[in-house]
Amino acid sequence: MLRRFITGVAVLGLCLSPTVGFSLALKKGKASEKDSEAYLPEAGDVLFQALPRGVDLVEAIEGVTRSNYSHCGVVLKGKDGSWKVFESIGLVGAIPFKNWVSRGRGKKFSAFRLKEEHASELPKFKSALAKYAGRPYDLRYRMDDKFIYCSELVYKAYRDATGKPLGKLAKLGDLNWRPYVATIRKYEGGDPPLGREMITPIDLSKAPQLQKVFDNGMAEEP
Repeated sequence: MLRRFITGVAVLGLCLSPTVGFSLALKKGKASEKDSEAYLPEAGDVLFQALPRGVDLVEAIEGVTRSNYSHCGVVLKGKDGSWKVFESIGLVGAIPFKNWVSRGRGKKFSAFRLKEEHASELPKFKSALAKYAGRPYDLRYRMDDKFIYCSELVYKAYRDATGKPLGKLAKLGDLNWRPYVATIRKYEGGDPPLGREMITPIDLSKAPQLQKVFDNGMAEEP
């Protein structure tokens, strides 16, 4: 298990840091900075992006789910007043919003916001995220709390805050897993767990409580 975790962290481009826990090597996107500047963030927004290609885990996430949403996080305002994104990649924690945007392919992303009728849930939702800070990324995409993957973090924080799900869980066996069986075996350490339920980024984005408020071309990103 430890070897698989270390391997997964390495292929995601993560570099351990004694001061911040981890940092991700950023690739410059092709989109204009003005594209992302048109977005007016609000605390609690859920952001989705496509991580750089050439990583087997990223290719598998997007292929299995038939979506370019391979990563997500929640917008929060830091104590210094700056915008950050709370996410699970390496270890659960927050990074500057601009760094998060720069990581994605072409600096493209989609932003979703709780609908007005769910606005009262925001304070508890934001507070619930903190419970998972420091947890390691789950390369096997299980729904336990020891390891946490990106969309699971958002799903569980909302569930903890409201008692309700955010999006529908999907079984691996119902997804497009066959072309990526080698990658699944690599990180699972055995046969694909076809009965395992998970919350995928794309299924999270389809939650009825959310509405899209920004997209700078993410939907068209192949």
